Amino acid sequence: MQRVEERTSLSVFKVAATYIGTVVGAGFASGQEVMQFFSHFGINGLWGLLLATTLFGVYGWAILELGMKLNARSHLEVIRYVGGRWLGSAVDYVITFFLFGAFTAMAAGAGAIFAEQFQWPSIVGSGIMVVITLLTVMLGLNGVINSISLMVPLLIGSVFGIGIWTVIATKFYLNPVIGVIPVKAAVPFWPFSAVIYVSYNIVMAVAVLAPLGARFNRPDILLKGGILGGAGLGLGALAIFLGLAPYLPLAAKYQIPMIFVAGKINPVLRMVYSLVLLAEIYTTAVGSLYGFVARLTSPEGPMARYFIIGASAGAFLASQLGFTTMVRTLYPSVGYAGLLLLAGLTYYLIKRGKVPGDQAGY
Repeated sequence: MQRVEERTSLSVFKVAATYIGTVVGAGFASGQEVMQFFSHFGINGLWGLLLATTLFGVYGWAILELGMKLNARSHLEVIRYVGGRWLGSAVDYVITFFLFGAFTAMAAGAGAIFAEQFQWPSIVGSGIMVVITLLTVMLGLNGVINSISLMVPLLIGSVFGIGIWTVIATKFYLNPVIGVIPVKAAVPFWPFSAVIYVSYNIVMAVAVLAPLGARFNRPDILLKGGILGGAGLGLGALAIFLGLAPYLPLAAKYQIPMIFVAGKINPVLRMVYSLVLLAEIYTTAVGSLYGFVARLTSPEGPMARYFIIGASAGAFLASQLGFTTMVRTLYPSVGYAGLLLLAGLTYYLIKRGKVPGDQAGY
């Protein structure tokens, strides 16, 4: 009875906020992801954002539903179900590796912000982020859900505010011209770029969405939470797209272009947005570390704390390689590998003949 009450007590908002908070991170809030995957294509990038938003909603819902059906403890049950033993195992290795890599990248990103914005040694920023993340994950899935869902309104509100202000202040709505970025896009051709963008983000999100879905016996909550989460991700990316657009190609010269845009509004806002960016890094770091540990052992079991501490120590050491280096080499390769996961989820949806809202069999 207590198990059922716990499942039904979590709101649609918490499901959506956990989804959003797991996906957004240093790459999202910095503006680099949106710039690389969408702004490169000018106005066509808006069509890419629409496609990505739709895919986020559909695949997020599918993972949540499968997590519920399979009573998933980690991403493994879902991956094995949609990919079979051999393909599922290959995707599992990719996801597990990426979860650790994403946690490491977030630690490195925190170090970079501390060094560039606050003039503190990067090792201090990385260490603080690792310790806070470690303590949060020690609280279990409830701690992960609560910490992420509390941060998301601040994160999304900030990018919306900057995007709306920029469009109005620059009168971009009167002359929607986007400057050409003088480097190659991360992925050529905007529809494929949108798919790859969703792919590597879903690879990261499945580790939290699968066990999150297992906490519910209400498919309607999962449906609404998945769609709302996908919509939130799409609208947040749109706000960043519009915030960057009037300042391209100049903004493309910066590693964290959204901090440059915030600085154009007000120097104080530049500092405030740096703190918001740290909060976004935190939500992704928490989701990544939890998913990594949940794959290796029961996150509620007696051995969990040793895995959490060991993974945190390893990520802290690896983070000293630097944020830019990690993101440049890690994210695109995982995006291509993640196409295997999207293919498996697509086959599941087709095989079942299901569309969002069909709850037959429950």
